[in-house]
Amino acid sequence: MTLRSIGLFVLAALLEIGGAWLVWQTVREHRAWWVAGLGIIALGLYGFAAAFQPDAQFGRILAAYGGIFVAGSLAWGMLLDGYRPDRFDVIGALVCLVGVAVIMYAPR
Repeated sequence: MTLRSIGLFVLAALLEIGGAWLVWQTVREHRAWWVAGLGIIALGLYGFAAAFQPDAQFGRILAAYGGIFVAGSLAWGMLLDGYRPDRFDVIGALVCLVGVAVIMYAPR
């Protein structure tokens, strides 16, 4: 179950961050409008990926996903936009990922 949950978080991050990036590319980098359309579709699919998490608590899932989003956004920026995080970005992302682990995977 933990591996499935992690996989769904990764999928959700790819869809949400990728979708937002495609909209950003359209608006800020003057890409074609159909690129934004793909982004909107990806953003919609993100909601479904989050809904398939094994845990049934919406608040818990979205709170934990917030940490995934922080780390994933920095990674996306590094891979696709040449962004170089500083040590505080990295520390902050690690703190967020520890928070994800506590929220989602601590024994209850």
